[in-house]
Amino acid sequence: MDTLDRSAEPVEEKSVSPATLFRRAGGAASALVGLVREHQQAFLTVLSFLLIAAGWAAERWGSPAWAILLYAGGFVAGGYHSAREGLTTLIRERDLDVDLLMVVAAIGAASIGYWADGAVLILIFAFSGTLEEYAMRRTGRDIAALMTLSPETATVFKDGREVEVPVQEIRPGDLVLVRASERVPVDGVVVEGHSAVDEASITGESIPKEKSPGARVFAGTINGPGVLKVQAASSAEETLLARLIQLVQEAQQEKPRTQLFIERFERRYARFVVAASLLVGTLPPLVLGWSWSETVYRAMIFLVVASPCALVASMMPAVLSGISNGARHGILFKGGSHLEIMGELDVVAFDKTGTLTHGRPVVTDVVALDGGAGARQRVLQIAGSLERWSEHPLAAAVVAAAEAERVPLLEPEELQETPGAGLAGKVAGAPCLVGSVDFAARSGIELPGQLRQAVEELEREGKALAVVACAGRALGVLAFQDTLREQAPRVIRRLKEMGVRKVIMLTGDTQRSGEAIGAKAGCDQVYASLLPEDKVRIVKELSASHRRVAMVGDGVNDAPALASASVGIAMGGAGSDVALETADVVLVSDDLEKLPYAIALARRVRRIVKQNIVFSLSVIALLVTANFMEAISLPVGVIGHEGSTVLVILNGLRALCTPRAAGERAPSEQAA
Repeated sequence: MDTLDRSAEPVEEKSVSPATLFRRAGGAASALVGLVREHQQAFLTVLSFLLIAAGWAAERWGSPAWAILLYAGGFVAGGYHSAREGLTTLIRERDLDVDLLMVVAAIGAASIGYWADGAVLILIFAFSGTLEEYAMRRTGRDIAALMTLSPETATVFKDGREVEVPVQEIRPGDLVLVRASERVPVDGVVVEGHSAVDEASITGESIPKEKSPGARVFAGTINGPGVLKVQAASSAEETLLARLIQLVQEAQQEKPRTQLFIERFERRYARFVVAASLLVGTLPPLVLGWSWSETVYRAMIFLVVASPCALVASMMPAVLSGISNGARHGILFKGGSHLEIMGELDVVAFDKTGTLTHGRPVVTDVVALDGGAGARQRVLQIAGSLERWSEHPLAAAVVAAAEAERVPLLEPEELQETPGAGLAGKVAGAPCLVGSVDFAARSGIELPGQLRQAVEELEREGKALAVVACAGRALGVLAFQDTLREQAPRVIRRLKEMGVRKVIMLTGDTQRSGEAIGAKAGCDQVYASLLPEDKVRIVKELSASHRRVAMVGDGVNDAPALASASVGIAMGGAGSDVALETADVVLVSDDLEKLPYAIALARRVRRIVKQNIVFSLSVIALLVTANFMEAISLPVGVIGHEGSTVLVILNGLRALCTPRAAGERAPSEQAA
């Protein structure tokens, strides 16, 4: 069989029709127009630079008419946004702002023959505006990144078949298949499968979390090597990810009180600058003997250098950068004002249960009357067998302790529960009970001296107790306590090192139990046996005696206290709708380590804002003084004034970076 030399065959060239070429050209033109619209200010700034550069060249080559024409084009391109903003403020609000002042100063310079100087003013002002727009875009990238986390489609089981549907069509109760390495499309509960899910996009945690049936998963997180079947708990519009995006967008629109003051000051100051410029433009010929040309020129310089551009830009780039930084690390600031207050905290009050502690009791002590491993296992077996069907919080702790020591549990008979007291029934045919000391006493069970002594010691430690008895005889005592989070003492110590004056714990538990946990955590003061209204009262009293008080809670029963504090901080936003609604700041995952980071970030933003305000006011004072001493020209004044604005914006963008001062590490680094 002959082989064919295909390389020798002529290759037919595909001809492209004029219609195809036209469509491609149209598509390219459309893409270019879209790009220009998206970056309109940057495009106009570049165009202004090119026209002004050409005007400068024409002026040098002896073509003044062309120079003026090109300069005028540069004025229009570079001053378009400023003129539009300034005129809008003037017409709608009948007020002056910085944008209009700059345009007037540039036109004034051109009117007395200083076209190049006015053009440089317009160009640098346009460049600073472009840079500020970039700063706003940069702080919004993390939010845009959040928006892309949720997949567009998902695999749903319908009538026993796998069907791919748009995420928006998923409804609560739908069964969703999440394959390995796929993004979870919706909030829900795992019903089948085992895997590790990367939740960094939601909680900021770098270590994937193990997921098995019963575990919660969140939209936008990334599944690991396993396959999961997830029952949807919400629609796509109601997921935690969707709520986070909405809250951060709202936070970026809210302005802190200092920024509102600066904006009010800007309007009044702008009117003052205009009035002062008129005086500068009229008095010097009469008082100092200046020429009218020099006087108008100096008035234009004054109008430029005295304008509060840098002052106006001192705060918002830094605040928005701080909000963006927090969002990246699972810290949700619900407004710039809350970020500002976080940097001024004097007192931090913690709820105990679920905040400083894990929020679930565990068996800490098993005291068996006869001693020995066999007696200990007998106590756990009887208690676990009776408690295995109970829904009481302590029941789960007893069963978990028995299972941890591999104690076989038996099926109880004739089980009777006395709410809030204990359980009685038959285990292996013998009448047994487990319950409080009072319940045991009412049931005719007497405690031997050894157990009475153990009860007294355990009560002094603030632990809850349960007596275990069988056949009318006490066998032992179980002690329970909510365990302290491992990082709690470290976090409280860090807060004190950062200068927080007082750390307080609020709890509804008994004074003994509260003080035992508070001492381990390192709290300065413990308030116990509190109802929700008592927590509100104490927070208000603390606010009256101290300037700024933060309340840290789980966002449910602590909601009133969270709302009463200077700033309410909710733990575990991933598990609480109330946290997202009530608190001012949400630590999206149950990670106390993020609290010092949030405070350090807020303080860093405050330092940056203070630096910007002092720097901008100093530059204004220096340039105004130099102008009256006739020591600067308009281009130098423009460069000094607009240069300070650029530096202020760049300094504000530093808040996007992770604080690197001692102890101010990101939560992910601390976990590592």
